[in-house]
Amino acid sequence: MPRVAFITGITGQDGSYLSELLLDKGYVVHGLKRRSSTFNTERLDQIDLHPRDPDARLFLHYGDLADASSLAGLLRDIQPDEVYNLGAQSHVRVSFDIAAYTADITGMGALRLLEAVRRSGVDCRVYQASSSEMFGASPPPQREGTPFHPRSPYACAKAFAYWAGVNYREAWGMYVSNGILFNHESPRRGESFVTRKISRAVARIQAGVQDVLYLGNLDAVRDWGYAPEYVEAMWLSLRPDQPGDYVVASGTGHTVRDFLAAAFGHAGLDWRAYVRIDPTYVRPAEVNALIGDASKAREQLGWAPKTEFVDLVRIMVDADRQLLDDERRGRLIRRDR
Repeated sequence: MPRVAFITGITGQDGSYLSELLLDKGYVVHGLKRRSSTFNTERLDQIDLHPRDPDARLFLHYGDLADASSLAGLLRDIQPDEVYNLGAQSHVRVSFDIAAYTADITGMGALRLLEAVRRSGVDCRVYQASSSEMFGASPPPQREGTPFHPRSPYACAKAFAYWAGVNYREAWGMYVSNGILFNHESPRRGESFVTRKISRAVARIQAGVQDVLYLGNLDAVRDWGYAPEYVEAMWLSLRPDQPGDYVVASGTGHTVRDFLAAAFGHAGLDWRAYVRIDPTYVRPAEVNALIGDASKAREQLGWAPKTEFVDLVRIMVDADRQLLDDERRGRLIRRDR
């Protein structure tokens, strides 16, 4: 029988790439989808499996991390071998504006899922998506033993979810692994995140449909990797006999200014002619530098990043150029799921 996985946040960047990875490995994949007036499943469009197809192995279910009963019911019905909790309010700057909601979904949502697993009696392994933002003000390089010093409501919520996972592991003997992923990007990154905001702006400015790009702190240093490679680390973290916590990172830091220079430079443009600073995009408490040490993941999981920073930037810019061209030529087709 094929292994069965349940993914929260399946419609997001990581959820879509993880779904593809698991399907390629022969899994049956079930995903949690929030009810919305829009379909919001375009990241899954490349998976050509309709739920009524007898050969289908991808299924979406309405539910919410705010609703404990729906989680428990789905777990009992699906009986997953593996659970991946990727669902969250994941925008750091926005978390300052909707702090309570962020804490409820990102933090308490993880606790509800862990408790649903425990009470349902489902024998499964759980992956909790943690974040480098938990390290906050702790100086780099950050590794598994680096103290957390969160600097946003999002980071505080992620730290709560991390420790909840550790507690359920120690108190109830559950298999729970935390993946502390540093920034990972792709053409499927949400358009409000800085890297995608930049790559999309480059395509639009080059095409003459946008004049200016507004950003916040250009000096922030981040460790950027390629998302399809990072979801493989999620799967690998559930393979050892014993659960653990793993930093997943490239080990190299670049500023937002570096990303701008690489992205605009790839299009033959000077970013300084188009970028303006908008104070509303500056965080009330900034995280200056996040650079991860993924030695443990390399040694224990056999994981290592492959895509270099410059190549990642080029992938994103080229994808947004193609997306804009497809939109203007009416080539895009959305599937309803």
